[in-house]
Amino acid sequence: MKFPIIISIFISQLFFLAATNCSDTDKNVSCNDRLTNLDTQRDQIRSLAETSICNDNYECRYIAFGRKPCGRAWEYLVYSTSIDTLKLENWVTNFNSMEATYNKECDAISDCMAVLAPTGFECKNNSCFPIY
Repeated sequence: MKFPIIISIFISQLFFLAATNCSDTDKNVSCNDRLTNLDTQRDQIRSLAETSICNDNYECRYIAFGRKPCGRAWEYLVYSTSIDTLKLENWVTNFNSMEATYNKECDAISDCMAVLAPTGFECKNNSCFPIY
């Protein structure tokens, strides 16, 4: 009599664990969705930076953009003060934080090579070009 009860408890525990446990598939879907969101935001941020122009009235600048899993920037985004720089800088800061969280929670990997920051800028055809 005890044997069927023990088996039914064991089976019910298995069903409970199966229903509440996150599988790798669930994690991948979530990470894939987050990566898609990051890619969309990355494109929007780049588009905003690309609308900036340079001339005698506007200064060229750069900002570390993206976070590699080791903590370094993926690149330096070049823009000018002709756009809403506070909006861009806040957006990049939030993006970098979200990408750092994604890297940690989704076990992202990459090289850890350092990307050089520009040492200056050249304004050609109303666009900022970095000098290294």
